[in-house]
Amino acid sequence: QQLAEAAVMTRTHIAHIEAGRRVPSREDARRLDNALGTGNVLSRFLPQEDVAAADYFEAVRLLEQQAVMIREFSLSFVPGIVQTERYARAVLSASFPPVSEQERDRRLVTRLGRAEILKDSVTPVVWALLDEAVLRRPIGGDDVMAEQIAYIVRLAEAGRIRAHVLPFGVGHHWLLEGMLTLMWFEDQPPVAYSEGLRMGKLHDSPDVVHELQSRYDLALSEAMPTKESLALLKSTARDYGHHD
Repeated sequence: QQLAEAAVMTRTHIAHIEAGRRVPSREDARRLDNALGTGNVLSRFLPQEDVAAADYFEAVRLLEQQAVMIREFSLSFVPGIVQTERYARAVLSASFPPVSEQERDRRLVTRLGRAEILKDSVTPVVWALLDEAVLRRPIGGDDVMAEQIAYIVRLAEAGRIRAHVLPFGVGHHWLLEGMLTLMWFEDQPPVAYSEGLRMGKLHDSPDVVHELQSRYDLALSEAMPTKESLALLKSTARDYGHHD
């Protein structure tokens, strides 16, 4: 409690950092260094700003398991937590530089493991906002795409996720710069994860998270409503050869 008061942080937040369930931000490290009188020891242990996405993702995976709400935006491929096995394998096969089959299989197991959170019928609440490009890019071929899109439709019709499509006709929108994941929790502040080419960053600065939430909301306001989005998903799946 004394450390929490000195660092102006909640006890729960500090406990998550101590247990390895939360990656401390630079602001967290600065406050803890000041409270503990450790100079900048903790700050020096943080990853550099340009660390590769894979180095951050273990923390993101753990946060997904704790989240009560997850909102995903994807610009080029289906979000990992709703990928089918064949679609995920096709995405991972495009890794560069190439990796061994053993490493690819390891990554596949990890990715499919993330989808286990959807087995809970209530939490987390999941929203998937998909740029239309996600539907039009035939990753893995027509059969894989038909299966993948049909799976998203089943999840949405079962009420397990909300799915919205951001159509090409919108033109410019507020999330064109890359992928975004927003997460909310019962007992800790919300976070955001953004990802681009070989780069990923976990954000927990309140100002940055609020900005990214606002960007998501603005993009969502331009998206097709649920009913129209599902109709487009179904017609696209049929175009790829899916039969109802």
